[in-house]
Amino acid sequence: MSDLIKIAIDAMGGDNSPKKIIDGIIHHHSKKNDNYFLIFGNKDEIQEHLKNRLNKDFYKIIHTENFVKSTDSPLEAAKRGKDTSMWLAVESVKKKEADIIISAGNTGALLVIAKLNLKMIENIDKPALSALWPNRKGMSVVLDLGANIECSAKNLVDFSIMGSSLYKSLYPNDKPNVALLNIGSEELKGNEIIKETFQILNKKKSNDFNFSGYIEGNELMNGEVNVIVSDGFTGNVALKTAEGTANFITSELKKALTGNLVGKISSLLNFFNLKKFKKRLDPRQYNGAIFIGLDSPVVKSHGGTDLIGFANSLDVCNKIVKGDLIKKIKYNI
Repeated sequence: MSDLIKIAIDAMGGDNSPKKIIDGIIHHHSKKNDNYFLIFGNKDEIQEHLKNRLNKDFYKIIHTENFVKSTDSPLEAAKRGKDTSMWLAVESVKKKEADIIISAGNTGALLVIAKLNLKMIENIDKPALSALWPNRKGMSVVLDLGANIECSAKNLVDFSIMGSSLYKSLYPNDKPNVALLNIGSEELKGNEIIKETFQILNKKKSNDFNFSGYIEGNELMNGEVNVIVSDGFTGNVALKTAEGTANFITSELKKALTGNLVGKISSLLNFFNLKKFKKRLDPRQYNGAIFIGLDSPVVKSHGGTDLIGFANSLDVCNKIVKGDLIKKIKYNI
């Protein structure tokens, strides 16, 4: 067990939990068996879905009947008590019993409980919510996606360093290109904070990333930039717009290819290409947002994802720990 990556899991957060969580663990373990799972939640419910599907050498259940509700405000979640599955899971990372924590529960609650339990990395003022997005050439790290509505130039510089460290943890052989999300590519475009950040990063010499200036919203998916930085307000709007556009394209394409005989024949002739296209836009493939800036890694799985999406977020946890994300950030900061 000592050489296994220890993942603390809030089994009671998100839709259809704990069944989805347990099914996701089983699915992930069938493909990668170098994790040990500390599972926090109602033991009877968890055991009902676990049964004998996972060797006991790979998990431990920590029983609690209390959990954070999806309707709780962050303050209500913190007041609900220190015996909730979310709080106990975060606390296990604080106590060094686990290497990383993941929850599909209430996002605001997870951020607050994580900040109450875990220290910030020295010289970082604010944590950021980051996630992976597909692009034409592979993947991009995007941050902040909603943890900080207002940011200073220092915050955005920190996000650049943390985002590139995350990218290097996930893709150790690549040196990322970092860009600031802005309304234009010209140096004079944007507000004063964006322009100040541009000047700092333009002068900053780093062995860990290349600074590529500004990037506009219509260039997010072209693959020229690997780390895209913005304040939480702008980043969240960009994320929701991208998700909505992807859903619109896939639903309209499905409608066009099943609406009449010609469409059905066309879909049969292009079956494998359409399957590949659908997989590329499948949000489950990119599930797992990361709170970075805290001295332990915290991962947020989408509450509405299924077992495949949760299993993929466990893979993100595995890569983050193996890639020494926290050490990379501390060194680069």
